[in-house]
Amino acid sequence: MNARRARTTMVLACFALVAGACGGTQPSSNPTSPSPQPVASSPPPVSSPPPVPSPSAEAVANPAPILKGHTYRPDLPPPEDFVAVIDNPYMPFMPGTRTVFEGVSDGERERNVVSVTDRTKVILGVTTTVVHDQVFSANGDLAEDTFDWYAQDRFGNVWYFGEDTAEYANGEVSSTKGSWEAGVGGAQPGVVMLAQPTVGQSYHQEFLRGEAEDVGTVVAIDARVTVPYGSFDRILVTEDTTPLEPQILEHKFYAQGIGVVLERVLRGGQEVSRLVSYTPPS
Repeated sequence: MNARRARTTMVLACFALVAGACGGTQPSSNPTSPSPQPVASSPPPVSSPPPVPSPSAEAVANPAPILKGHTYRPDLPPPEDFVAVIDNPYMPFMPGTRTVFEGVSDGERERNVVSVTDRTKVILGVTTTVVHDQVFSANGDLAEDTFDWYAQDRFGNVWYFGEDTAEYANGEVSSTKGSWEAGVGGAQPGVVMLAQPTVGQSYHQEFLRGEAEDVGTVVAIDARVTVPYGSFDRILVTEDTTPLEPQILEHKFYAQGIGVVLERVLRGGQEVSRLVSYTPPS
């Protein structure tokens, strides 16, 4: 959903899938369960009218559905239906949280640091939380610098309102491709985590034609995984694809109480990024 994914920033790695504890805080053993198999996602619709807040006061199971042949029109709640704190169990973005990932991209090792800031940005009347995502090369040089904008509605869905991203080369900005903001130039918000994810649900994570068209599908809710930070069970797995790079298929693994613990490309590359450090808000 940012320039980092568009660059396919992770390498395929083999590692044990093991039993763990719920909430992503207890260890587990017996690494026997295989990774979930990919599930095909439907392509996104073909046009992008400005998003319109939904007049409905009731929760929508999937407010950013993928409906083949239909115009994408997210069921965006009005601003008053958004809450101040993002505390979805699979994507808790509490200010002060810091996660660190390590992996390999294009044959080179890299380090990814994600920090949830106390900054906010108002988009389409919604106060979003600013999340700072930085990618560093093996020698410590800044490779990408991104500010993402997220907000959670009162039903528990986590919405993605855009990003301001830049790639660096020799200390200078080399590209800002992938940047977008909901409500600007036809861009529309998407959902990056559903309030009640169930296997088979597909949804738009973002939408700006030709720039940001990632979609996700829930493929498992009870997987097991081990990363350098620890072992987890009750893992939610999503399959992420984009028509902009149809050859690439990626799985993301979410642990309750932490969020993403693993990102792995299954097709179109050999990339992986694994959680090595998690610091909760103080």
